[in-house]
Amino acid sequence: MSPDRFRRRTGYVLNMYPRLSETFVVNEILALETAGEELDIFSLNLPVDGRFHESLADVRALVTYLPSHVSSTGLWDVLRHGLDTLPRLSVDLSEIVRLPVTEAACAIQLAVAVRDLGISHLHAHFASSAADVARAAAHLNGITYSFTAHAEDIDRPFAGHSADRVEFRRRLADASAVVTVSDYNLSRLRGMYDAAAARAIRIYNGLDLDRYPFTSPRERPPTVAAVGPLEETKGFTYLVDAISLLVRQGRDVRLDVVGDGGQEQDLRAQVTALGLDDHVRFLGAQPQRRVRETVRGAAALAAPCVVGVDGNRDGMPTVLLEAMALGTPCVSTPVGGIQEAVRHRETGLLVPEADPLVLAAALVPLLDDADLRCRLAANARDLVEREFDVRRNTERLRGLFAHPAASREPAVV
Repeated sequence: MSPDRFRRRTGYVLNMYPRLSETFVVNEILALETAGEELDIFSLNLPVDGRFHESLADVRALVTYLPSHVSSTGLWDVLRHGLDTLPRLSVDLSEIVRLPVTEAACAIQLAVAVRDLGISHLHAHFASSAADVARAAAHLNGITYSFTAHAEDIDRPFAGHSADRVEFRRRLADASAVVTVSDYNLSRLRGMYDAAAARAIRIYNGLDLDRYPFTSPRERPPTVAAVGPLEETKGFTYLVDAISLLVRQGRDVRLDVVGDGGQEQDLRAQVTALGLDDHVRFLGAQPQRRVRETVRGAAALAAPCVVGVDGNRDGMPTVLLEAMALGTPCVSTPVGGIQEAVRHRETGLLVPEADPLVLAAALVPLLDDADLRCRLAANARDLVEREFDVRRNTERLRGLFAHPAASREPAVV
């Protein structure tokens, strides 16, 4: 291994860090650091979550919070300082003036930090403001940048204005590498952006499997776990309806819901209206340790994801991978890249979107048939170990950071 690999320094650029719902980001950062990557983290916004996962304490990288609001007058001050520090700023000013004021200020301040810290590559998670800021800061320093595009990044430009699609194409065009987290996303990227996305590659999000030890699901109480933000795309309203159907069949089933969000009051009202207060528990947002306990103690995990009215959808919820690693059988829907992990009757069960009747019917064998639970769980764990090990997948990402020119040929990693 070349000594140059140890001198490389990478800056991670995020819209907000940390976020309770973005465990995949922390998993990736920890795996990179374990592998020897020197990282600095830059966040465009201060965190708003009241709780954070305990694994954050293991992250060594320092976090710099870039300005979340800058006035036009403030931008002039940032520009003056940048002109004194960044020789390329006067030449590449066009990269800055195209950005909104606050993003422009963030880009200049990030560019100064890149120069001061000796950062050689920038990587943005999410192809939005974070990618635009990373792109501009990289240009100002003559270094490479890359980004990870998630499902919402790919869909958002086509739900908005044509100008959004132009901007996305520009991000694709000069990134040294573009990563997305499922084959489904990769196919959509290439279908929407043709040659501009030819160099995009797929690297799955991964888990630190040491944190998710497998246990047999043979002896589990009749409990269904559901984990995630309480929002439309999670499909929890259909899950509550499915639980109601099971209760009306005389089943002593319980649903544990982990998470909070905008639909919480509506879901609570739905539970009460259906007479399910003794069967459904809302546990709120929980740290990773408590999430693992809830999932590990359930006979099944339900993730009945749906495509939102605005076209937004999940790519591949991390909690599905966590449940599969822990030995909890999953039932989900073929939304986004979910079926790449939950393979029907092989590693889990798939049901149509927004169909409580079929969802309830799928939960019955998971609650009743211990042999089925064990078979699906064993297959799921095998798949997670093969495809979703964060150490293995992050090594592929490190290869892109170390040799950005290697991404110039189309490939699937």
